[in-house]
Order: sequence, then structure tokens, then C-alpha cells
Amino acid sequence: MSLLKKKLRESFKKFPIKLYDSNNNEVYYEDRYGFWIRLEYDSNNNKIYYENSDGDWSKKEYDSNNNQIYYENSKGFWIKREYDSNNNEIYYENSKGDWYRNEYDNNNVIYFENSDGKIIDNRPKKEFTIKEIEEKLGIKNIKIIKE
Repeated sequence: MSLLKKKLRESFKKFPIKLYDSNNNEVYYEDRYGFWIRLEYDSNNNKIYYENSDGDWSKKEYDSNNNQIYYENSKGFWIKREYDSNNNEIYYENSKGDWYRNEYDNNNVIYFENSDGKIIDNRPKKEFTIKEIEEKLGIKNIKIIKE
């Protein structure tokens, strides 16, 4: 038995045992059967690590806006996410091969595409004059003909 467990059992006669950090986040739990959970948090109180006495664990990473950008667990499953400057999720991918991406306009989804081939495109359509097309392509004297 670890020294920590021995001291905890001597100090606490009642179960469950719960320990908290200075921000009142639960960092340790143990029941009367010996099952325990250990937790860690970042400076913004986001849970970044979990493990238990069964050998399961998970870890998370967050960006500076507290958006979860990475998740991984003991079974090998993972998730990656990306966010825009408005904290909208613009990309998602997981270890099973699933993914999707979004584009936003004023926090509304205007484009969606996923790994199943689904595409929803509500982006504004652009109209150009022949002169604008010539300038964009660097070609002069474009002529539109009917087929």
C-alpha cells in the first residue's frame, strides 16, 4: 500500500474520502472498497487529467479561451478541435477517422463539410463583371459565348 493511501486511511475513518485543491476542485476520491480517482486541473480550473484505480485515464488540453482542443484516453481514442477568434468550432477530427469543418458568418454556420461527404454551402455567392474577371485572372478581352 502506498504511503499516501496509508496516511489517508489513518487520517480518515469515513468513506468516501474526498480531497480538494485551493480552488475547491476535487483532486482525489476514494471509496470504502479501495476504488480511487485522481484529478488534475489547469490554472483556469479546466479538468486536464483523470485516472482511476482500474487503470483508466484521460487527458485534455485547452486553448487560451478555455476551448477544449485535445482529448485522449487510455483506450487510444483521441479528439482534436480548432476554433476561430469568436470561439466557434471550425474543425473536429477523431481517431476513428471522423472529421468535419465549419465556416461562420456572424456566428452562424455558413459552410459545413464532413468525412461522410456531406456538404452544406450557404456562403454568399459572388457576382463579377467581365472586367473584374479579367482583372482577377490577369486576362484581357474575355468574351462570353452561349453554348
